[in-house]
This record gives sequence, structure tokens and C-alpha cells, in this order.
Amino acid sequence: MTKKEIMRRIFRYIAGEKGLTFCSFAASAVYVALTLAVPILVGRAVGTLETGKIGGIFPYLAVILACAGAGALCQWIMGEINNRISVRILRDLRADAYRKLSKLPFSYLDRVPSGDTVSRIMTDAEALVDGILMGFTQLFTGVLTVVGTVVFMLTMNVTVTLVVAVLTPLSVFFARFIARGTFRHFKKRSELQADLTAYTEETVTGRKVVRAFGREEETYAAFAEKDEKLRRISGKAIFLSSLTNPVTRFLNALVYAAVTLVGAFLCVRGGNMTVGMLTSFLAYANQYTKPFNEISGVLAELQNAFACAARVFEFLDEEEETPDPADPAEVRVTGRVGAEDVSFSYTKEQKLIEHFSLDVRPGEHIAIVGPTGCGKTTLINLLMRFYDVNAGRMTVEGVDVRALRRRDLRASYGMVLQENWIGKMSVTDNIRRGKPDATAKEVEAAARAAHAHGFISRLPQGYDTVLEENGEGLSAGQRQLICIAAVMLVDPPMLILDEATASIDTRTEKKIQDAFEKLMRGRTTFIVAHRLSTIRNADKILVMNNGSIVESGTHEELLKKGGFYARLYNAQYA
Repeated sequence: MTKKEIMRRIFRYIAGEKGLTFCSFAASAVYVALTLAVPILVGRAVGTLETGKIGGIFPYLAVILACAGAGALCQWIMGEINNRISVRILRDLRADAYRKLSKLPFSYLDRVPSGDTVSRIMTDAEALVDGILMGFTQLFTGVLTVVGTVVFMLTMNVTVTLVVAVLTPLSVFFARFIARGTFRHFKKRSELQADLTAYTEETVTGRKVVRAFGREEETYAAFAEKDEKLRRISGKAIFLSSLTNPVTRFLNALVYAAVTLVGAFLCVRGGNMTVGMLTSFLAYANQYTKPFNEISGVLAELQNAFACAARVFEFLDEEEETPDPADPAEVRVTGRVGAEDVSFSYTKEQKLIEHFSLDVRPGEHIAIVGPTGCGKTTLINLLMRFYDVNAGRMTVEGVDVRALRRRDLRASYGMVLQENWIGKMSVTDNIRRGKPDATAKEVEAAARAAHAHGFISRLPQGYDTVLEENGEGLSAGQRQLICIAAVMLVDPPMLILDEATASIDTRTEKKIQDAFEKLMRGRTTFIVAHRLSTIRNADKILVMNNGSIVESGTHEELLKKGGFYARLYNAQYA
């Protein structure tokens, strides 16, 4: 994104806080006016000393103190308002980013590391708001100060004003030259910081695996390498941005010295310059050069803000999943599911499912088996419309799933996966996330049906126990039982069981299988399993290989064929 595009996007957020922004600018204008009045008053006070009237200085001192106090108050008000603006904009920016996250297709979530996404929503958004708000307020104050100072100096002495006006822009030239180099480095720093965040999250999440394989030293070495890259690029960015301040201060000192020399010369030569006027001019020269110094520093800070803004807006501009139809179809789901000449692949280069067809009647129990990578989970993704097909169509009750609302389609399925997600909330809330209005009795009945009531009762607060993120402190089997209870509570018309009892002991699995048998009665059910003993009673077994159905039939029929399924079964139980 170009800087103009970034600025345009930022102004949209600022426009939402018009009232506060106007108040901030008004406070800034009053502050500048009071600041510009002080040098005139100081000059007049010095002028009274020239005439020998010492007593005349006190009224000026009183007004100067009043201006300083009022200016300090305006500065405090301006800071308070700017803090409120920045907090609100940050809130809106993060809300938009989180809302965007819910609309992104699964292909984005599969492609981009979660740590990078978190970094954009949290770190980059905050850096963007802090840098931009600071930049805008200081730029506005600086521009007003420069314009006002020039006007006051022109009314006093044109010659000295020209000296100031000619020399000062040199600092802006050097600041802009340095800022161009810093943008590239700050952008790279944001990218490396996101990479380091993603790697840290990955290793923390997989710490058990890291320790199990004794990979602590290797992961530390990889972390240290990424950290060192971040250190080097951060050092370059900070070094270049830190050059701005001393360079501009040096040039400003030259301006101050030039004003002093020229003004003193005019005073000595008896020109239209008095000691009091020279005092005012020196104060104005300092005020005139100070905004340039601040603005040049802000320009360096803005480069980091623009780099972060580019990453945030790139995320907000990511292509969303195709929207639901404006006039969605409404169907009464009985459990009839079909696939008509479906072709699908995650990437164009690697084909997966081609010309796949399927017809499932209501109440049938369909088992899907096959080697790893054959397309079993992909088929589930298409059934749930986590992905859209490349060709052909998936249907429910004969209606293309793309004609249905995603929420309605997914509400028709109860899904138990091998990998479960437990939220940081109570056991009750975890169980009733699919049915928020469920009563405590309904939650307990579902937990009993899933054989989870026993271990839940032994928790410190029972069903009110707040679980840790991802169910830390629970075993994998206990987490799975909670997810099974959540599905049993919803009581959906169709089920998807993807290795639903993979983490459960054999004794409990038998009980769960009995519970599933009751739950599956009259419901269309898709069962993904590697343990073929668990799907003997399926109405139909689909044997997949390389994205296609190579065999189908009951357990006994497939064993009699002596084909691919028979070889899989014998490999497990021979």
C-alpha cells in the first residue's frame, strides 16, 4: 500500500471521532496562541528595563505567568483528549480486525501462522495508533507555531525573519532524507517481529513435543537466530531514526546563532532593532525551530506507524469467504446428503479430489476410511462448507450447500473431532456453547450420556469450574468427553465423528460407543476412523485413496472382495 492509501484509511477512523478531534485542535490552537504571546511580553518587559522603569516589569510578569498556566492547562486537556481518541480508534481498529477474522476463509487460517495474525491485531494496531496520533497532534501544533511565529517576526523585522526562514527548511530536508531510509527498515522489523511471535507461540504450544524429542537446544538456536535478525534490523531502524534529532538540532543551533549575530549587528548599527525586540526575536527563533525539530522526529516515528499500518490494513483487505446468498434456501433437514461430480484441491498444483460422487440417504451411517492424506478430512471440510468445491456441488436435501446460509448448514451437523478446543470458561459454558439457553439439568444429562459426569463432579467447583485455555489440567480424554457432551446436548439431525474416541481408554470407549449408538439412531452419521473395528456396523463404508472412492460396501462385503479395504483390515488385525 502507498502512504497516501494508508493515510486515507487512517483518516476514516479519525473521522469517527470528529467531536474530540475538533476539541483537540481547538486546545492546540489556544496553546499555540498563548505560547506565541509570551515572547512579545518578554520583549516588552526587557524594554521597560531599558528605560530604567523596573516597576513596570511586574504587570508583564503576571501576564506571562497567567499565559504559562493557561498554556499548561490547554496542553493537559489536549493530552487527555488525544489519549481518549487513540484508545477509541484502537478499540475500533481491533474490533474491525477481529470481525474480519471471523469472515476469513479457512484457507487463510491454514496459510498464515496464528502468531503473525495475533501480532497484526495486537502489536501492529497499537503501534499504528500511538504513532499516528502523536504525529498528527504534533504536526498540527508545529504547523500553527511556525505560521504564527513567521507572522509575528515579519511585523517586527523582515531582515532577521528572512535569515530564519532561509536556514530552517534545511532541517526538514535532512529529516525527510533520513525518513525515506527508515521506512523500509521499520517495515522489515514489523515482519520479523511477527515471525518471532509466531515461532514463540508455536514452540510454547508444542513444548511437550519439543522436550520429548530433546529439541530444546535446537529450538533455542532457531529462536536466537530470529531474535538476532530482529535485533540487527531494529538497530538499523533506530540508528537511522535517531539521526534525525541531532541533525535538526545542529541546524537549529545555526539558525539561533545567525539570528543573534544579525540582530546584535542591527542593534549596534542603530537600526530598527532594540534589545527588547532582539530578546523577542531570539525567543521566536527558538519557537520557530523547535517545531521543525519535533516534526522531523515525528516523521521518523511515523515511518514505524506506516509500516505497522500497512500490515494491519493488508490483513483487513484479505479476501473474505464468499458471502451467504441474499435469499438463502430453507430446507427441512432429514439427513440426505450428496456429492455430484465434485473436484477439489487446496492448491492448483496438487490435485486431491476429482470427480467424486456420493448419495447418502437419511439415517444412514457412513464410515470413511483410507490411508493418511487420502481425503477423509477434506471430505468433512466440504460437508461443513469450510471450503467450497472447485467443480461440481455438495448438496443437502438435494439443495446446493452454497444456496444455504453457512450457519443453518453447520447447525445441522454435530461434530466431534480428534483435536478438541476448550475455551477459558466454566465446564457448563463449554458444554452448552452450541445451545446457550440449555438448562443446568440438560447440561448434566448430556454429560452423563457422554460419561463425563463422573470426572466433572470431582473438579473443585464441579460444573462451575473455570477451565484453563485449551483445557490445560485436563487429560486429552477428558477434553474429548466434554466436546462429546456438547454435541449430545445440541442433538443435531446429522453427525460427524472424526476419530471421536481416539483419546479415550478402551473401557470408557465402549460406554461412549453405546451412547453414540443411541445418538446415531435415525440420524445420518459420517464416521472417520483409522481403527476399523469401530466401524463394522456402518451401513456403508467408503474406502478412499488419492481423493477418490475406490471401494464401498458393508464390512463383510468388502472383506469378501479381498481388495484395498481387506488389505487395510488385515494389516491391523492379521
